[in-house]
Amino acid sequence: MVKAKSWVMTKYFDGFPKKSNFGLKVEELPEPKDGEVLLEAVFLSVDPYMRLFSKISMKEGDVMIGSQVAKVIQSKHPGFPVGSHVVSNSGWRTHTLSDGTGLTPILPEWPKDVSLSLALGAIGMPGLTAVYGIEEVLGLQKGETLLVNAAAGAVGSVVGQIAKIKGCKVVGSAGSDAKVVFLKELGFDEAFNYKTVGSLEEALRKASPEGYDCFFENVGGPSSFIVLQQMKNCGRIAVCGSISTYNDSEPQTGLYPYVIMIIKELKMEGFLITRWQHKHPETLRRLLAWVKEGKLQCREHVTKGFENMPAAFMGMMRGENIGKAVVAV
Repeated sequence: MVKAKSWVMTKYFDGFPKKSNFGLKVEELPEPKDGEVLLEAVFLSVDPYMRLFSKISMKEGDVMIGSQVAKVIQSKHPGFPVGSHVVSNSGWRTHTLSDGTGLTPILPEWPKDVSLSLALGAIGMPGLTAVYGIEEVLGLQKGETLLVNAAAGAVGSVVGQIAKIKGCKVVGSAGSDAKVVFLKELGFDEAFNYKTVGSLEEALRKASPEGYDCFFENVGGPSSFIVLQQMKNCGRIAVCGSISTYNDSEPQTGLYPYVIMIIKELKMEGFLITRWQHKHPETLRRLLAWVKEGKLQCREHVTKGFENMPAAFMGMMRGENIGKAVVAV
């Protein structure tokens, strides 16, 4: 018998998450049956989507949703030997019994000197999001100019680097001077701190006077309306997230940019990576190759200790992380 810990959402979030929204639960798990494995979490992910989907796919008392890199510590399943590692959507749990459904083995060619935590970041869901947003939604072409906001985050930092690999000009918006320095280190052509610029409109125009072919949207809210005014004709927008609105108690009504979209003939498309699930293995191998070649740099904000999951999540929602936020058990 294994004592498993899990964090549950005790009450729906109202505004910004609080410590009182989370409760720690302990239970004993039985031995695996035939066809089952027992997983032990090694790294866990905290991501903005958890705040959004807590409203959509969870009820009070449910274990918090999320992915983790886990080690197989007991196995009665031929496909998952003891000692192997997988990515699992087990949520905020230290241990999980699984029949193997939904488990993704770590790529067999994964180098020993690359942390498995990257399977939750640049070589995982955020990396897949960046690739599909750029290639499938935006159709980004060499020589074009791309704007990405929340650019120092898990997705945005990968978006900018892939755009540079493809030969594009990249402008990034972030929320601190330290994050701007980070973006410059990654090779962004222009970067600015949206919290300190006098005018977002002027900052965007200064960074790219000719306008923007593509916009990778992670933030949402009124700032997006300003961006649309500086898109080039027939520009494309990939809507990945809207983190500035996730903690709103009441939905924003905001501005309606239809006239701008008509006049400029803009294309805007929201997306989820599940649409291209059949491409995941090949895409993950491409991301891993870029990391091994030094073309894709990965920074992580690591919090130690399963007991600190809520604090790590709330810190990420406040923008304290540079790069991917993960928890090491």
